[in-house]
Amino acid sequence: MKKYNIRADKRLGQHFLKDEEPLFSMLKAAQLMPEDNVLEIGPGLGVLTLELCRIVKKVVAVEKDRRFVPILNDLTRDFKNVCILQEDVLKLDWEKLSKNLFKGDFKVVANLPYYITAPIIMKIVENRQFIPLAVIMVQKEVAHRLAASCGSKDYGILSIAVNVYADVDIICEIGRGSFVPPPKVDSAIVRITLNKKPRISTDEEFFFKVVEAAFGERRKTIRNSLKSRLNLLELDQSHIDKALDTAGINPMRRGETLSIEEFDKLAGALKRALNMSKNN
Repeated sequence: MKKYNIRADKRLGQHFLKDEEPLFSMLKAAQLMPEDNVLEIGPGLGVLTLELCRIVKKVVAVEKDRRFVPILNDLTRDFKNVCILQEDVLKLDWEKLSKNLFKGDFKVVANLPYYITAPIIMKIVENRQFIPLAVIMVQKEVAHRLAASCGSKDYGILSIAVNVYADVDIICEIGRGSFVPPPKVDSAIVRITLNKKPRISTDEEFFFKVVEAAFGERRKTIRNSLKSRLNLLELDQSHIDKALDTAGINPMRRGETLSIEEFDKLAGALKRALNMSKNN
């Protein structure tokens, strides 16, 4: 930072890792091989970038802050296997990235900017057909939400949205003192192992409408949440009651107590009820 006269930009959520231990925990968790391709998001001052370049076949580092691009080019000048892109990662076409720069699948290894963590995670999930694995550093609370099981206080829509398509492991937690400047929150490293096929049999769009309805008012029972939130789907109370009975779900339970498997059964029963209603 002194050498290049750089200060962290709070608007972009910049906190630079100064502790080597979390860095090597990320590299180990990513199970990197010499033939691997890696997308790094928000490389900043290139601490992780340099280590990736030493291990894998190709690294594409996407940095939004234009100040870091010449620095990253300077730091990686001895490596021929790295491409530095000055882009907003959320606006990138990841399929084109796969075809044009990687010529195949790639892993994601990144210390994510906390203010856009959820959109990036969903971008990873949406592109799971060519991303087998992602190892990301996120806010500790987000890590717990990603890994949460039904019934816990951290369990919610994000937990389900990721776990329908992936297995999530928390590798380790990291104190705020490992960064310059230190953030106001602790962090954690999470490994997301992606599956190309979802864990549900119901239409995915309809499934998530049901999940969103169930979590729309967390204090309400699943019966009342669905009643107040699914009216746009032309489902009346009798359809909801029958679907809950068919799925074997007590209508007095709350949405956060339902597993992905139970949501899948419920969404399937509601979908059938909706189709019958339309046919009649």
